[in-house]
Amino acid sequence: MNGLSRDICQIRKMSACQFYFTSCALLLLLTLNWRTSSGIPVRALSSEDDQSCASLYKSLLLNVKKLLKNDVFCFGITSTNAVLSKTETALACAPPVTQESGCMVRVNSSFSERECLRNIMKDLAHYAAVFQSYLRSPLRSPEEETALLNTTLGVIQSVRKNCSLMQNGEDSSEEDVTKIWKDDTFSNRLEMCKMMRGFYSRTITINRAMAYISSGEHKK
Repeated sequence: MNGLSRDICQIRKMSACQFYFTSCALLLLLTLNWRTSSGIPVRALSSEDDQSCASLYKSLLLNVKKLLKNDVFCFGITSTNAVLSKTETALACAPPVTQESGCMVRVNSSFSERECLRNIMKDLAHYAAVFQSYLRSPLRSPEEETALLNTTLGVIQSVRKNCSLMQNGEDSSEEDVTKIWKDDTFSNRLEMCKMMRGFYSRTITINRAMAYISSGEHKK
């Protein structure tokens, strides 16, 4: 290999290293910036509140799991798709150590309990609005569906009332969920079944987040 070839190889290696470290630095900057970008005034929850809310969220998880086992909403539906809300709960509530493309980014102070809980409340507001609007659409089994969803709505209301970061206990949903529903009961049950699966998946994420918050690890 002549001198020119060696120089070219060296330049390529340097460029690759610069790109790697630049990517890591950019990922760190974006993570920190995202975590601190929300300046919404909220109240703090005490350790006792965290424990109480963890129990309420577990009740919600069990309730939604029970709904999915009931054939009222998913009877005759073969699709296994799930629809999640458009919140950033999964990212906001992730532990403060992440790995992306070989870059280990340790930002111990980046986990924001408030941001996590704020996104959780946005989730609950969204699904509450979805369930309420569904009950106003054409239903296959009105009495049974109403009874089941009203129970779930009651659990959601309890969580939002006791665990919300807003002083008035309200976190509104800005989405127009009425556009989801059609004029026939099968199409509505299909969408509701997908919503239920998505909600169940999200309640698992929420319960993991609450377990992490209740442990106090993020405050160490």
